[in-house]
Amino acid sequence: MPEEVIFESESRRSREEIAAYLRTVADSLDDGSAITLRRGEESTTLDPPARPTFEVKAEREGPAEGPGELSVEFELEWNEDGGEESADGELEIE
Repeated sequence: MPEEVIFESESRRSREEIAAYLRTVADSLDDGSAITLRRGEESTTLDPPARPTFEVKAEREGPAEGPGELSVEFELEWNEDGGEESADGELEIE
């Protein structure tokens, strides 16, 4: 299935700034509100359903031997047509 990027932002931020962004998303999820992403004149609003799929991924990119780049990604996914996807296993974040 082809992927279309409808909004993207990447910038270096402090841990505190990142936490504030994540809190805003968490508050919107708690409230059942839509999430609006905005950068300058560009914006998009998404309204996650009550039970989206939550994906957490930790990755290491780079050479097999030696230092690379580490990342953690948090992703919410849902079908635009309202159909549900299955989830597997219990997640723990400490």
